[in-house]
Parts: sequence; C-alpha cells; structure tokens
Amino acid sequence: MPARFVAPLVEAAGPAVAAAPPLTLRLAGAGRFGSVRRPQVAWVGLAGDVRPLTDLAGRLAAVTRRLRLEVEERSFRPHLTIGRWRPGRPADGALLDRLAGYAGPPWPVREVLLLESHLGPAPRYDTVAAWPVAAL
Repeated sequence: MPARFVAPLVEAAGPAVAAAPPLTLRLAGAGRFGSVRRPQVAWVGLAGDVRPLTDLAGRLAAVTRRLRLEVEERSFRPHLTIGRWRPGRPADGALLDRLAGYAGPPWPVREVLLLESHLGPAPRYDTVAAWPVAAL
C-alpha cells in the first residue's frame, strides 16, 4: 500500500473497530487453502463471536474501499494462518485433517492490529497501528 494511504486508513479504521462489541474467540478445526497434493496455506479456524468478527471485517473492508484501496472480493473466512508451504517442496496436505476436530479454550479479543507484512525467506510483520476492542 502506498505510504500516503496509511494515515487515512489508520484514522478511518478506528471508528470501525470502536463499533465492535466485546469478542471472545477460540481456535476450532483446521484446514488448508490449496489441494491435498499442492497445499498453499495452513490455517486454524475460529469459533465463538464469529458473527461480530465478520461484521467488523465488513466495516473495515468498507473503510478500505472508500479510500479506493484494493479489497479482496471473496467472502471473509475467519481463520488464523499458521503456515505456508513452499512451492515445489514436498508437502503433506493431509496434516491439517488431523486437527479437524480440535477445539481450543476461549480468549477475549483485546485489540485489533494493522500489520505491514514483509514476506520472503525471513518474513516479519510490523505493527502499524492498534485499536482496543471493548472489554467484557
């Protein structure tokens, strides 16, 4: 994203996050994006207050569109990305099937972070901004 959009995005996202009710989530199930033979992304699903989380994602997408920034058109699927398979390397895409019935303990969502991703051989994620979520 061009640097000139960062400050307007940070300013506009604050009210969208402030409108979120208190949220409690838990990890539930797992899966992959991509096929079993060519998996791309490993993820763990989310359960709990998923509807308010989806509403928040919708408000943040609307803010982003108003700023004329690109937004993915596919439906929001609440998940936590836990890893990526490297293209052309051996992969066990069935690994995540073993976690399909997993249900972790609940936790309160305390904040929403805007991260800048630096992907590559040594990926890192820098926090650009943070907003508190209403406490329970």
